[in-house]
Formats: sequence, C-alpha cells, structure tokens
Amino acid sequence: MAITCPAGFDASKLREEVRAMYKRVAREPEGDFHFHRGPEYAAEFLSYDLEQLSHLPSGATACFAGVGNPHSIDAIEPGRTVLDVGCGAGMDLLIAAQAVGPTGRVIGIDMTEAMRRRAAESAKEAGVAEIVEVRDGDAESIPLEDYSVDVVISNGVLNLTTDKRRAFGQILRVLRPGGRMLLADIVVNNELSEGIRNDIDLWTA
Repeated sequence: MAITCPAGFDASKLREEVRAMYKRVAREPEGDFHFHRGPEYAAEFLSYDLEQLSHLPSGATACFAGVGNPHSIDAIEPGRTVLDVGCGAGMDLLIAAQAVGPTGRVIGIDMTEAMRRRAAESAKEAGVAEIVEVRDGDAESIPLEDYSVDVVISNGVLNLTTDKRRAFGQILRVLRPGGRMLLADIVVNNELSEGIRNDIDLWTA
C-alpha cells in the first residue's frame, strides 16, 4: 500500500480542493454531497449514541462527515489531554471534551477556516470553551509541542494526507510516552494504480 503520492502529484491543489469541499459542508451541511453527514447517519451507521449527540450543538453534529467512531475503540479518561486531527465542526472534539472533564484539555486542528469557526462556536455553546482550543493545522504539520498529548483521535482524515509516513510521524511526535491513537479511517486492500493515485477528483470523491 503506497504511503506517499506519485512523483509530480499536485499536493497543494488537493489541499485546496479539500478545503473548498469542507467549506461548503460547513456553510450548507444539508447540501448535495457524495458522502453522508449528520447525527442520524453517525448513530445509524457508526454506532454513536444518538441521545448523547442530541445534547451537542447542532452546528457541530450537522456537519459531521466521519467514516467511523474513534470513541468506540477505547475510553478517554478524565483529565487527559486529547488532540483531534482534522476536527471539522467539532462533534468528536466535544465528545472528547465531555470525557476529559474540567481537569482535561482538548485541542482540535483543522485546515478549513469555516470548520474551525464552527468548532469554536460549538465549544462555547456546549459550555466547554475553557478546555477546548481550536487551531489552524493539518496532519502533516501538527502545531503542537513534542510529547504534549495523551490521546490522538482522528476520523476520516488521514486517508486524505499526501504523505502518510509524515502524518503518522507527526502524531507520534506529539504523543507522550504510553499515549494512544484512536483512529477511524478508510483503507483499501489492494494497491491503487498510479493513474488513480494521480487523480485529484478521485481523492475527493
């Protein structure tokens, strides 16, 4: 399985395509997209607790477009410091904030400004803004200090990175010794052809 893009791949164009798509999701979550969104989808297909989601701000849940449920992998204990890589509008971020409680800290990074704005607004609405911070950043360049977090969560983001070795290296860099990764993502069983890996439209499809 390739972990880097073919030589000559336009990574900057892919970033702009991804930003544009999720900017649209942030602004019009009920719009026409090729992927599922929202709390009902999260509960029905990904085993989130719909009752729990109903108590979160709709600005966070309506834009949810994850592919799995990182919270089902393992529990996040109170007092922990959690990083959400590609936090989007903040649904997983807020669930993590509920888990760590007032003695913990949750940091979300996302490269789409409209999503970061929604996540920050939702944290205020949920009453957890004191322990939640939202930063500009992405998986290949995480804006955190070395060994600064206990748990890294991510949902459907790492498959969009152009250099997965670098992305995982960044995650390992910021994790404290004994830290954990709770990752939900898309994988494929077979090697993709170079033609497919060079097609930006397929990356975002």
